[in-house]
Amino acid sequence: MKKSVPVLLLLLVGYISNLSAQKFTISGYISDAETGEMLIGANAYDFQTKGGTVSNTYGFYAMTLAPDSVYLSISYVGYQPKTFALNLTKDIILDIQLSPSISLETVEVVASATGESIEEQTQMSTVSIPILQIKKLPAFFGETDILKALQLLPGVQSGGEGQSGLYVRGGSPDQNLILLDGVPVYNASHLFGFFSVFNADAIRDVNLIKGGFPARYGGRLSSVLDINMKEGNMKEFKGSGSIGVIASKLTLEGPIIKDKTAFIVSARRTYIDILARPIIKAGFNSNGGSGVAGYYFYDMNAKVNHKFSEKDRLYLSFYSGRDKFYLQSEDKFQQDTYLQEVGFGWGNLTGAMRYNRVWGKRLFSNTTLTYSKYNFNTNAKEEDTYQSQGETITDGFSVNYDSGIRDIAAKIDFDFVPNQNHFIRYGGSFINHRFDPGTFDVSFKDVDEDFNALFGQEVVDANEFAFYAEDDVEIGARLKINGGLHFSGFALQNGKTFTSLQPRIGLRYLMPGQTAIKASFATMQQYVQFLTNENLSLPTDLWLPTTDRVLPQTSWQVALGVAKTFRDQYEISIETYYKKMDNVISYSEGASFISFNDWQDNVTQGEGEAYGAEFLIRKTQGKFTGWIGYTLNWTWRRFDEINFGEKYPYKYDRRHDISVVGIYDFNDHINVSATWVFGSGNAYTLGEAVYSGYFPTGVGENSYLSGFFTQYFQERNNERAPAYHRFDIGVNFTKQKRWWKRTWAFGAYNLYNRNNPFFLYLDTVSSGNGQRTALKQVSIFPVIPYVNWSFEF
Repeated sequence: MKKSVPVLLLLLVGYISNLSAQKFTISGYISDAETGEMLIGANAYDFQTKGGTVSNTYGFYAMTLAPDSVYLSISYVGYQPKTFALNLTKDIILDIQLSPSISLETVEVVASATGESIEEQTQMSTVSIPILQIKKLPAFFGETDILKALQLLPGVQSGGEGQSGLYVRGGSPDQNLILLDGVPVYNASHLFGFFSVFNADAIRDVNLIKGGFPARYGGRLSSVLDINMKEGNMKEFKGSGSIGVIASKLTLEGPIIKDKTAFIVSARRTYIDILARPIIKAGFNSNGGSGVAGYYFYDMNAKVNHKFSEKDRLYLSFYSGRDKFYLQSEDKFQQDTYLQEVGFGWGNLTGAMRYNRVWGKRLFSNTTLTYSKYNFNTNAKEEDTYQSQGETITDGFSVNYDSGIRDIAAKIDFDFVPNQNHFIRYGGSFINHRFDPGTFDVSFKDVDEDFNALFGQEVVDANEFAFYAEDDVEIGARLKINGGLHFSGFALQNGKTFTSLQPRIGLRYLMPGQTAIKASFATMQQYVQFLTNENLSLPTDLWLPTTDRVLPQTSWQVALGVAKTFRDQYEISIETYYKKMDNVISYSEGASFISFNDWQDNVTQGEGEAYGAEFLIRKTQGKFTGWIGYTLNWTWRRFDEINFGEKYPYKYDRRHDISVVGIYDFNDHINVSATWVFGSGNAYTLGEAVYSGYFPTGVGENSYLSGFFTQYFQERNNERAPAYHRFDIGVNFTKQKRWWKRTWAFGAYNLYNRNNPFFLYLDTVSSGNGQRTALKQVSIFPVIPYVNWSFEF
């Protein structure tokens, strides 16, 4: 075996050398001429050889061609293209700056993440919406939301009314790998899921992969959401901000050293607590006490990038966001004081340092160091201070609960372009996870003694590693293949190690008439477990490790589709898919996230299945743009310990999902947008029968019997909620001032005031024959108008 390793290396070197023999390379960076920011997915195309490539996440591109005359076209959606006539007799470094288009007719609003037309892409099951498009859509409470925009695309569902979570092709939220500048974000929601943590003013691009995952991604089963922050303006100082119904934002960016170093800082905060504070204080005071209560969330994004040379660049990025609810009250009666405090909060903290280097003309590398932390905590405290025999006595108790996860990671990625028919990527990563399954700090204090104790689960450290290699191969003019392998492992402190080899392949065959037939197959493995209670809306989710008793989740997915572009502005795609999931995790019947037991005793593992079809037609150019999406979907779960071991519909199994989106730009100053969504009702569990009972309450003469009723459950998720649908509308008025620009945005969420179900419950109601049980529906969002004022300078 040892003797064969050098032989294999020599064969690999010989293969790469043969690929690149007698070739010359054109390479460089493609950037925005006005800001200096790199353009991701810009298209470089040679008319002579009919070959092309796209710029990577850092704007770098490379094309290796035979010696000849080259007629090169560089294009990017929303920008004016450039062409170059070159005589290729040596390697050439060609950095290119593109200027934004000024005509609405040429601005492509919905585009692929690679800059290629839909039938040219090998990658299937991928969608992208530019930030400018997202900002034109109607907004929930006037707050632009990236995740809600993605929910308008086929194959992506929300968890319910107003929710910003993503349920992709029958998967659960934990099965989405959400990356912000390459760093995992473990909780992407604010305000109990109604808003996402991504401030659109700080984001440059968004790309969602639903299946056919390239080998460079791993660690989750259902999707990859790759989000990149803006880099900062290299040319001049700029700023923007907004004042909305519930939140305000401010963003500043500009050069530290012109054309060399740039920064961006963006902040967002709600002010419900500030506006409501006088009313809440007055309410406490009217009852003879004092106190304060409130809720808020905030986000802070910051980034600096520095260009050492044409070959070396450094990026530093940071994100911090948190939700906080608090209540403090104090009541006084003569010499007694009663104090009560309740609070809970959750948040993310991420940081990344990325170093790019161009090695020669054909090899690009990116080295990344990252930090990610998610934490949830809740606390309660009561104190009673009084006088007894001339002494001041304080009795009380306090409880604090904390859980979370922390990652420290390193990663290196290489892009190698040996010739125009191959684009090779390879690399590796290492992550140190620290899991905190939950810790209680409990204390009691009375006149006799003090008590303090720390309870909870043991903090667990584990290491995750991965290596990958993939190649985009072009075989002739019609066939493209992306093939690769992803190898990963997960090592526990006790020495137990899990490993997995995951093959990935995607292909595209171009039929006559420029119609593309696509197919993909991918296997995935997930070592980081996620335990959530579907009946709670609080972020009480626990991130937990794979263990000897809780095995890693696995999946495989196959997809088949067809794609075509009409008249250079209409795109149509149809995809069918089947996904099988094993070792999916859930709470056992009756288990709770707050427990002193070993968390492994509270869980059960089973299997999942999802299959369906997705249809999308969209118009990408002109004054009117938009799309129609439809999803037909079946999603199942099965656990030995749940539902008598029989499979049942997943809670978010929705048979039909329809979205209609339209945007019309009258001119540069006025645009109108509208969306209509329809979805079959979520599955929920309703008892087969109800029985009543009574229990004694009170003591002596004041005792009485209190009634209660209990449901008898037989099947899980045996009923369907009513169908969900709503219509949203928005209009933006923009005016260019002398040195700044302002925009007024008006609109309405749920314009026709549909009473969509937020949750359903059983209750007792009086009738002519006594009391009976009835199913009741709670709807929380009627028609909600909004107004937002924003500015740029």
